Amino acid sequence: MRKSTTKIPKFLSVVLVFMLTALSALAQNVITGKVTDSKDGSPAPGITVTVRRTTTATKTGADGTFKITAPANATLVFTAVGFASQQIAAAGKAAVDVVLVQSSQQMNEVVVVAYGTRKRGDLTGSVTSVSAKDFQKGNIASPEQLLQGKVAGLQITSGGGSAGGGSRIRIRSGSSLNSSNDPLIVIDGVPVDGNGVAGSANLLNTINPNDIESMSVLKDASATALYGSRASNGVIIITTKKGSKGKVKYNFNTQFSYSTNPKEVEVLNGDEIRSMIRADGAARGDSTFIKLLGKANTNWQNQVFQNSFGNTTNISASGNIPAGKVDVPFRLSLGYLTQDGTLRTDHFDRYTAALNLTPKLLDDHLSINLNLKYSATHNIFADGGAVGAAVNFDPTQQIYGTNSSKYGGYFEWLQSNGVPIATNGGSSQPNPLSLLKFRDNKSNVSRIIGNVQLDYKLHWFPDLHLMANLGTDIASGHGNDNIDSILVTVSNTGGRRTYYKQKKVNRLADLGLFYSKELKSINTKVDVLLQHGYQDFYTDVYNYASFSQRKPNDTIPGTKPTFATDKPEYRLESYLGRMNLTIANKYLLTGSLRRDASSKFAATNRVGYFPAVAAAWKLKDEFFKNVNAVSDLKLRFGWGITGQQDGIGYYTYLPVYSQSNVSAQYQFGSTYYSFLRPGAYDANLKWETTTTTNFGLDFGFLNNRISGSVDIYQKKTKDLLSRIDIAPGANFDITLLTNVGNMENKGIEVTLNTVPVRNKDLTWEFGGNFTYSKSKITNLLKQPDPNFKGIDVSGISGGTGNNIGKFAVGYAPYTFFVYKQVYDKTSGRPIEGLYEDINRDGMIDASDRYLYKKPSPDFLLGLNTQITYKKYSLGMAGHGSFGNYLYNNFNSNHGVLRSVKNPLNFISNASVDYRATGFSNNQYLSDYYIENASFFRLDNINIGYNYGKVWKNKASLKISASIQNVFVITKYKGLDPEISGDSGVDNNIYPRPRVFSLGANLDF
Repeated sequence: MRKSTTKIPKFLSVVLVFMLTALSALAQNVITGKVTDSKDGSPAPGITVTVRRTTTATKTGADGTFKITAPANATLVFTAVGFASQQIAAAGKAAVDVVLVQSSQQMNEVVVVAYGTRKRGDLTGSVTSVSAKDFQKGNIASPEQLLQGKVAGLQITSGGGSAGGGSRIRIRSGSSLNSSNDPLIVIDGVPVDGNGVAGSANLLNTINPNDIESMSVLKDASATALYGSRASNGVIIITTKKGSKGKVKYNFNTQFSYSTNPKEVEVLNGDEIRSMIRADGAARGDSTFIKLLGKANTNWQNQVFQNSFGNTTNISASGNIPAGKVDVPFRLSLGYLTQDGTLRTDHFDRYTAALNLTPKLLDDHLSINLNLKYSATHNIFADGGAVGAAVNFDPTQQIYGTNSSKYGGYFEWLQSNGVPIATNGGSSQPNPLSLLKFRDNKSNVSRIIGNVQLDYKLHWFPDLHLMANLGTDIASGHGNDNIDSILVTVSNTGGRRTYYKQKKVNRLADLGLFYSKELKSINTKVDVLLQHGYQDFYTDVYNYASFSQRKPNDTIPGTKPTFATDKPEYRLESYLGRMNLTIANKYLLTGSLRRDASSKFAATNRVGYFPAVAAAWKLKDEFFKNVNAVSDLKLRFGWGITGQQDGIGYYTYLPVYSQSNVSAQYQFGSTYYSFLRPGAYDANLKWETTTTTNFGLDFGFLNNRISGSVDIYQKKTKDLLSRIDIAPGANFDITLLTNVGNMENKGIEVTLNTVPVRNKDLTWEFGGNFTYSKSKITNLLKQPDPNFKGIDVSGISGGTGNNIGKFAVGYAPYTFFVYKQVYDKTSGRPIEGLYEDINRDGMIDASDRYLYKKPSPDFLLGLNTQITYKKYSLGMAGHGSFGNYLYNNFNSNHGVLRSVKNPLNFISNASVDYRATGFSNNQYLSDYYIENASFFRLDNINIGYNYGKVWKNKASLKISASIQNVFVITKYKGLDPEISGDSGVDNNIYPRPRVFSLGANLDF
């Protein structure tokens, strides 16, 4: 019997297989798992888990776990900055555990650069990127402090311990003498004005450090030239955190801090002052000052300073908002910081909110990045004069005086008739506590930074992108600075009331084209950027309104601009182009050109051109491709020109008339009228430009267990914006800001990162950076003048018009200009008033002063280490400066007998330096007061513990503790060797506190 068979047509078989496959794909499974770090087995939080070829994604929690819904045959992709990506086939699996290999410096890491991003391995310029995991730890109030000691060539010096205070930021030293040396700050694509606003001591403190994802430091001109006219001092790009697709996740973190001053200015105590005065009075037969002595031993520094507390709390939510068929990744954060200064009455509050949306529309062809940041800060400014008063006031006196009831009861120096001892209408030296008690200086500052970035990839030409960046930065501040008439300094004027208000608006519009193409036939990648930019800076001016002894309805002169046509505004219009070529993935070429036009210059000098070229050669791929010990080796070269216009007035090429203040008016009847006068101007003012050449080498060995970079650079600045003396009658002043002179900077930067130990339980990371730099002025004149000796700078306290520094050709800026002190051979003590006759003409005069030492350091050092053992971590970071000197103005002004026995018949305190010199009178210009200020500071010790799951496994907890400003090693005799001024004059700063912090972090 014949067997019956039925054949299925071939096309039906295909259809059946396709249907079964489709049904299988439609079956959705919930997949869970955990991601760990290969180096130590610890959980890997923040890893993006994506279902390949879909938009479905989530992120791992603090414990490394994740949950995602995916088709049964799905492939999961695990990616994160700092780890090599990995794909896992999840077919038939309900749980997937993944071990990711860390490569924190792998060449595929994305780095934010000028107008875009680049893979680290494709960088041709000198760029250092620091991500959140490597930021400085501890109580951080302002973003720049996150980078302290982390970047070679970057010097960050805080102005002291004031609440919410700012820092001086220098990248590869300064490039200018009289213009700004601050780097350009770019926040989420918006270049911001760094000049501050009324009521704010530090405009950067309006940005919440907890919202920052990474910070890129652009150092050489090939990296910065795309910012053209504002990039001579480098660029810092701040990128804030963004949301991602997946389930909404929350983070809550809080930190409490306790601050105390670790050191006081060394002054004499009450007993020492009494001994000094009595011994001097007995020797002179004069009891005048002996009668003025009190019986107390008051430490005035203890009275004005306090131990203070602070707190910062942040909460954020990030994830995905479904909007129909469109997913909208978002991040929303709220933050609050409160901080007391260690100077009594000093306080700072900050409220922040930030929103980021990153949806993609039109089948992912249109990418939108919306950023909105708001902050409100409240400041209570303590009178900084109390710091100086506390070290100067007579320690033999009690805090309160029996004859000072009308001055709040505080002891004050009075004449026999009860009137304060006066100088120029004010008290010669007020009680330091009265300065804090009777001054009410408060301000409120708000700031909004917002922008929307659009990137449209053409449907019919996907290699071409249309891009737009529209943004604004609006900062406004107002405040009152009121002084009670009880304070002796204003007791004869009835007190003082001051109101101020200011608003700054920065508007930005960038439109561009971006083309990217991989030409496989010639093994080349090319991308081209063409862009037009416009930026407008407007300041709504309300001049300080200050009045005393006026009736409430009196008109306050000077509260609004006098001229309707005087609009305080300047504008930039720019065109820029950049091309990147990558040939055979070995040879990298970059070329760029920016054209800037600034309204700060006359039409004939308005336009500046800023070109740059750079090249890199991947030696690893060329010569060591099969050598496993070499992870990376790349040679870089860059050259470019950048400009400078910061620090120039809005209309300095025109005669600008200014209105006199209240103290310079004339009265006609019952009305007061102001005077008008023109300022000096230079119609030919033009760009200050800096040309930078950079050679660099990036390296990595043993799977990047050892990695780093070496850079050698040279910067030459010409047409320096310098203020020079001019002949009387030649202009409307005797000094003029003009283009004259040249300066040169050169240096070497070395960065080294190592992982000496890496196993399952223990990881030890150690890194550091080293910088050598040298600056000198090469020209200061337009025409040769054999009699020209330089420009006197660096004004000091004491005497009249004394300057301790000089701009001189062949020397570093602010080099000290002093007399050479002669010392007693037996005792080694300086001999008062005796200096070396440098020119051997038989007399000591100004021609015997010489150039000696400089404030800028020869070497900078940054060190950091991190040890992780199971769930515990320990980290330390420090930085140092070597070869820098300071002028100890406190000792020169107060380390003499005359400062104790004031001719106006009152007693002050003295520096302990008086014991070493025995000087009777001030020797302000002696090189004795130029001191070595080299130092090493241990910035931070931090410990952490990853507690793991809490609240029935609904949240993950980490706790941490830290100490900041742990210790300083230095020979400097002053309070602190690290001061924020460029001139190197130490006038007794607000002490930096030692801060103890305890924090907790919850992810849920």
